Amino acid sequence: MKDYAFTVTHSMPGTLARAGVIHTPHGDIKTPVFTVGGTKATVKTLTPEMVKEMGGQAVLANTYHLMLRPGADIVEKAGGLAKFMHWDGPTFTDSGGFQVFSLGVAYKKGIDAVAHTEKGTSANAKSTSKQLAKVDDKGVTFRSHLDGQTLRMTPESSMQLQWQIGADIHMAFDECASPLASPKYLRESLDRTHAWAKRCVVEHERLWKEHEKLDKPYQALWGVVQGARNEKLRRESARYLASLDLDGYGIGGVFQPEEIPETVRWVAEELPEDKPRHLLGMGNQVSDLFLGVEYGIDTFDCIAFTRQARNGGIYTSTGRINITNAKFREDFTPIDADCDCYTCKNYTRAYINHLFRANEMLAYTLASIHNEYFVVHLVDTIRESIIDGTFLKYKATYLEKYFGKPFTI
Repeated sequence: MKDYAFTVTHSMPGTLARAGVIHTPHGDIKTPVFTVGGTKATVKTLTPEMVKEMGGQAVLANTYHLMLRPGADIVEKAGGLAKFMHWDGPTFTDSGGFQVFSLGVAYKKGIDAVAHTEKGTSANAKSTSKQLAKVDDKGVTFRSHLDGQTLRMTPESSMQLQWQIGADIHMAFDECASPLASPKYLRESLDRTHAWAKRCVVEHERLWKEHEKLDKPYQALWGVVQGARNEKLRRESARYLASLDLDGYGIGGVFQPEEIPETVRWVAEELPEDKPRHLLGMGNQVSDLFLGVEYGIDTFDCIAFTRQARNGGIYTSTGRINITNAKFREDFTPIDADCDCYTCKNYTRAYINHLFRANEMLAYTLASIHNEYFVVHLVDTIRESIIDGTFLKYKATYLEKYFGKPFTI
């Protein structure tokens, strides 16, 4: 029996924003929600108890990284991802598909999640032998970034790995094409992603039948919509994946924050309203969260908040600060007077500035607690504003305070 469902409970007139609940074997997820990044079965510098205390509802891990170490078989023997990492809530895994991009055409080229151009090269630059991933129609050949070992991943093996890892929600294996790719390659890549999605469905259903016989819980499969910054391709991809009747849908790709309204709207208008929508790897800008929700996103994931915390980048209700700056050495106020996180209730800017300057590891933990609380709590309040019908007013008020001026995009 499939112990999985999604229900929309509230919607916001004049927008695509909605609030709802995803039911999983490990508990319910109230949406919209920020899914905390636990790439290697850990949220860097934080314990699962800390993540739970700050309001985290779900954690997302990376299939590629767990495949390399400790290995999906080890996670399976431990009782699955949640038990292995001592997390008692819902879990997601991505498919490893983004590594096709980051280890392939983007490898050491300066193309990232918001790049429009490739640093130091032309937009038509060819692949180089330094790439660690090569794509063909059957799958992807990787060279491990750890030891150079040659590995192979296909839609079938991605499904097998994710079922071994045992998250509540999986992503179908896809190819994230470079935004700099030619129209011809984008067409080929989209066709490949759709063929892979169909293969994922077949293997997913086979694995579910095996697990059902053993009375193991259902693991949901979400497709990943691609198509770069092309409306025709995005809508086509959404329609095709909708035809596969998946449990939910991710929106993949790399694009600028100002492209979120158009890109997400194209997709949301084509996807079924009774299935959840996830914005993969986006949300490192506060405006991303509001815009994503406004145009139909239910779940987000992004590791930027903990990564920036470890480098001194701290989010506050009036903008982001660098806590290592000299001006904070004698600032004995909390990071954010409006924040109720453990860090803000117990420590000052001066103390955290000292920790960073002294290279103390506690700096990373306290900064990460604050940043993760900040983003989790912000999406929680966005959800509450949808429920009480004040979303558009809340968005305008919050972003004006955050940016110090009225927000427009």
